[in-house]
Amino acid sequence: MPLLPALALNPTVAALSAGAALAYAVLAWAHQRLTAAQARSVMAVAWLLHALVLALSLFEQPPRFGFAPALSVTAWLVLTVYAVESRLFPQLRARWTLAMLGMLVVVLAALFPGTHYPTLRSAWLPLHWALGIASYGLIAAAVMHAWLMQRAEKAMRMGASLDTAIPLLTLERLTFRFVGAGFVLLSATLLAGWYFSEVFADHFVWNHKTVFSVLSWLTMGVLLLGRWRLGWRGRTAVRTLYLAAGLLMLGYVGSRFVLEVILHRA
Repeated sequence: MPLLPALALNPTVAALSAGAALAYAVLAWAHQRLTAAQARSVMAVAWLLHALVLALSLFEQPPRFGFAPALSVTAWLVLTVYAVESRLFPQLRARWTLAMLGMLVVVLAALFPGTHYPTLRSAWLPLHWALGIASYGLIAAAVMHAWLMQRAEKAMRMGASLDTAIPLLTLERLTFRFVGAGFVLLSATLLAGWYFSEVFADHFVWNHKTVFSVLSWLTMGVLLLGRWRLGWRGRTAVRTLYLAAGLLMLGYVGSRFVLEVILHRA
């Protein structure tokens, strides 16, 4: 199945992608000069355009997916979490980083829109994709909170004023809540993958995606167990989380990147 070139994008999707990338770029460039209300308005416009791009791209017929759309959905979910939490904690500031992330993934998804899947082995297969994407989003949100936690901890050690209103312990609790939710959804994703393999392939397929995903699942399980039994926190917990997220990223995004970009295969 050949890779669809970016020029084959629906013109509406292409225009919306350009608008979303531009809005994110404006926010990244001018966030320090914008008032809080103006920054929220620009973020809302970028977020909405991004959502429209995803809706039109993911729900077209036949469905199309790949490593870049997976990154785009993941980033959009992280931005959604940030938008909600920034309302609860107005001094939470990661706009520049998230705006740059949003711009990059929108452009990447436009350049590498993925491949068409004209036939699906089961009408329930999109459920497997949805669970996987949701687990990506929750674990990415956990990584974002871990990064904010590290930044706040470093500022405290240096005696600098914190740029977040969220107390360190609250950030830590939020991080592990997202890890726990992501672990549950990743478990469901692996179970769904096992079911479809058993039903349609007669055996469980141990490919690169499966191996890295299982390793990520095991690493997150160790992290949650270490937190529960040994009280893991700080650098040990954060590094273990980064390892789990990295393995998960290699599982689907890494494998699809190699197939689509390097090997030019679907």
